[in-house]
Amino acid sequence: MLNQTSVTEFLLLGVTEIQELQPLLFVVFLTIYIGSVAGNGAILMLVISDPRLHSPMYFFLGNLSCLDICYATVTLPKMLENLVTSHKAISFLGCISQLYFFHFLGSSEALLLGVMAFDRFVAICKPLHYTVIMNPQLCILMASAVWVTGFFYAMLHSIMTSRLNFCSSNHIHHFFCDVKPLLELACGNIDLNQWLLNSVTGTIATSPFFLTLLSYFYILTYLFFKTHSCRMLQKTLSTCASHFMVVILFYVPVLFTYIRPASGSSMEQDAVIAIMYSVVTPVLNPLIYTLRNKEVKQAFSRAIRRKF
Repeated sequence: MLNQTSVTEFLLLGVTEIQELQPLLFVVFLTIYIGSVAGNGAILMLVISDPRLHSPMYFFLGNLSCLDICYATVTLPKMLENLVTSHKAISFLGCISQLYFFHFLGSSEALLLGVMAFDRFVAICKPLHYTVIMNPQLCILMASAVWVTGFFYAMLHSIMTSRLNFCSSNHIHHFFCDVKPLLELACGNIDLNQWLLNSVTGTIATSPFFLTLLSYFYILTYLFFKTHSCRMLQKTLSTCASHFMVVILFYVPVLFTYIRPASGSSMEQDAVIAIMYSVVTPVLNPLIYTLRNKEVKQAFSRAIRRKF
């Protein structure tokens, strides 16, 4: 239940207040959004339709593409609307809903990247037991756990934020509704909300990140001490490179935004950093996986040949 508040809507100030830049930014972000939906949609369709991609690695890649399509859709359409209109309002319920889906999809993606790192660890370090360990039941279970955890994590943030009182300014110095800018506008005690942001969000962000680093530490150790073929080493590292690039692009901005002390942050910096992990990363993910992954490129070629 939403708490009584004198604020019925918020104004999203966006990434810039310079009117002359807004038409250019509209074209840029519209292109990015179309590219993100098209690229991730193509990978998702390939994973579903091509039997050669019916493996745990590509099952999780399909989940990642689905998340990226939804993730970009949470923020970009509203940003595009605000770039071409003078009325940049979003209702209180719409703001809380945007906050919910942003954290739901963002936390799910963070957890999924950790799961994908574990999948690579098993595939490389336990190749003879890979099909037994990463069986379809376990893959579905892990993917379900990722989505369910993200669902309840986002529910916690959205409920706690909706219970705050907003009795002063309703101007959000951001291009979407997020917890940090809303806490800046809240009046009253926000200690519990701040603790949840630091502890729960910190745990959600850092746990899969350290799991990823640990997985790659074991992978590198295994490769250097167990693999004596330079060609095999190069092939394996190339396979892992795509995932590791996605991890860096996603985690570094997220950790910088949510883990650093509140005293060292500014809304303008947070907005620019948020563009990296909520706008740029979803459009780069399909490019990274298609340009560096031989099997995905071959699947694209087969799909094009079937089409024409």
